[in-house]
Amino acid sequence: MRILVMSDIHANYTALMAVLKDAGEVDETWCLGDLVGYGPDPNAVVEEIRDIKNLTCLLGNHDVAVIGKMPLETFNGDARKSLAYHEKVISASNMDYMNSLPSKTKVRGEATMAHGSPRDPLWEYILNTLSARLNFDHFDTPVCFVGHSHIQCMFALDQERDRVTLESVKPNDAIPLHPKLILNPGSVGQPRDRDPRAAYAIYDTAAKTWTPRRAEYNIAEVQERIRSAGLPEKHAARIAEGW
Repeated sequence: MRILVMSDIHANYTALMAVLKDAGEVDETWCLGDLVGYGPDPNAVVEEIRDIKNLTCLLGNHDVAVIGKMPLETFNGDARKSLAYHEKVISASNMDYMNSLPSKTKVRGEATMAHGSPRDPLWEYILNTLSARLNFDHFDTPVCFVGHSHIQCMFALDQERDRVTLESVKPNDAIPLHPKLILNPGSVGQPRDRDPRAAYAIYDTAAKTWTPRRAEYNIAEVQERIRSAGLPEKHAARIAEGW
């Protein structure tokens, strides 16, 4: 199967549509959470996600906050302002849909999925080899897909040498999958790896490959909607630079 794996859309509808178009025909779509937060389009994003066929979708920490299961005070000031706005404008049907989604890890075939990490699905960031090492014992499948950090990357465990490495990934370069790997498709709506293009990945279960991808989208259009909604300027500025 050819599976679209994406995460951290963060209410950026324009970026989401660019990813869906760029990915082309897929057999399934796996979303690792954070449909809302930061961006200007929470309802449009959730409605688009709801229409995707053969979808597996997790909740992220921002989603959990918007549906009232995590205090907004948990977040920093700018993030909290956006979440408060989303909480006000999200429709009842979209709220019900998000309430139906799981916040824990999910296993599909040879892959474990988590928003943050398999050890702490909602909050832990896997940003370095130490945090990766602490998580390899928390999933039994050959590979684990995570989001949350907004950084497109891969951690590999060499079980013979007991060594964890952070491997470089390049868009459109297919990575052969082997035990044991932690892979992050990056963020659709707010990348933080200095590449502002929307990030995602294609997981091919037959070829056993993972292909990081990037999609161009109209960033200026999204910035204008962020400003028109009165959301923090920081969230408009950062999507143009990928930080």
